[in-house]
Amino acid sequence: MTIHDTHPFPTPDDPVRRLRARLGGTVSLWTTAEPAGLTVSSLMVANGQPARVVALIDPDSDLADDLGEDGAAVVQLLSWRHRDLAEAFAGATPAPGGPFRLAEFTSTAWGPRLADATTWAGVRLESTRPVGWSLEVTASIEELVVGEDDEPLFHRRGRYAR
Repeated sequence: MTIHDTHPFPTPDDPVRRLRARLGGTVSLWTTAEPAGLTVSSLMVANGQPARVVALIDPDSDLADDLGEDGAAVVQLLSWRHRDLAEAFAGATPAPGGPFRLAEFTSTAWGPRLADATTWAGVRLESTRPVGWSLEVTASIEELVVGEDDEPLFHRRGRYAR
């Protein structure tokens, strides 16, 4: 990875990215058994039997490649204290030895789970399709733990916020 002195995802002349940045969202970390991981804030949850998570991810990411292997992943919501970890999984800051070395992870049937994540879901890939420059991922929720959410990490206009 090369570290630059500019923002890795500039938006000055792209009105669509600027609109999306104004929507903001809770930052999640998706991890798979390979292990691969990626921070994702473009996601939503659809209730049903089973409930599903729909997300937009980078089609060139390691996560996109690894999801195709067995389809299992952990989706965990990050807290303010995880902002440096989020930057590392986004590829925006260096992580010597890889981002999984920056925090404690616990093994699950769906892949590694951030040990102190209070809200997380074990999901299984149902489908993918290209949407614009992203890959739309639909995954069914197989296990769900919803805990306290005292300081969620939000992403708005290219920055993390409380």
